[in-house]
Amino acid sequence: MKGEPAGGSQIVFGTDESIAEEIASYPRTGRFLMGRLRHALSRDEKRLLEDMVTEVRTVEGGTALLHRNDLVNHSTLLIDGYMMRTVHDGSRRFILGLQVPGDFVDLHGFALKRLDHDLMAAGPIRVGIVSHERLEEVMQTQPHLARVLWFATLLDAAIHREWIMKLEQLTAARRVAHVFAELWQRLDQVGLGRTDSVRTPLIQADLADMCGTTAIHMNRALAQLRKEGIGELRRGTLYVADRRRLEEFGKFDASYLYGRGSLAVGTALDSPDRG
Repeated sequence: MKGEPAGGSQIVFGTDESIAEEIASYPRTGRFLMGRLRHALSRDEKRLLEDMVTEVRTVEGGTALLHRNDLVNHSTLLIDGYMMRTVHDGSRRFILGLQVPGDFVDLHGFALKRLDHDLMAAGPIRVGIVSHERLEEVMQTQPHLARVLWFATLLDAAIHREWIMKLEQLTAARRVAHVFAELWQRLDQVGLGRTDSVRTPLIQADLADMCGTTAIHMNRALAQLRKEGIGELRRGTLYVADRRRLEEFGKFDASYLYGRGSLAVGTALDSPDRG
């Protein structure tokens, strides 16, 4: 890991001016809950959140930021790149979650102090460090911001529930389609979506460990996506001609991401002094 000043530069993807302005104003935390509940934060809350990040670290791919059973005294906000939640059972690895920029990947560590899984960098990443001492201050003095942070943790739980259901319901080809459809939507929400593809550092073994199958079966699943003209994976990037078809094949409904649909929060949790 390499430390760098907390105000490090941030590359902005896309052309949406409001997203660019938000990232320019809050380069470390500007993607936090973007597309879901960020509108509920006041300017003071956004500034407080930005100032809570006391250090930014650059981490190489394949690095474990946190191991199961480690005692933790800070939480990590992902600024750039992807992270994975992993559990090992003997020689088997299971990937139980994938984090994108803007995610507070281990906020629940504030309450638990020791996690039941590892946190891994999937490719090179940048993360912001927030001490649990600062989080304690927010819990005591900023009840609305504390509720928003709680919302972020519960959003992770909603994603986990959907993964469990899809693992039971779908074939391997449809599971991996669902993973990419979800990832595409989450990247769209934080201003990093592309028009015709989903770019990741993931390899077939990673996708197999996410979908509860073997590398051989994942190879067949990806071949099925290619054969049916749904998508083609090349060096971690899934190229898609028809996004709607990918979502339909993977039985993807974005409601559980709380950005649109019947579960969108709207103004229900807006700060009383938002402005």
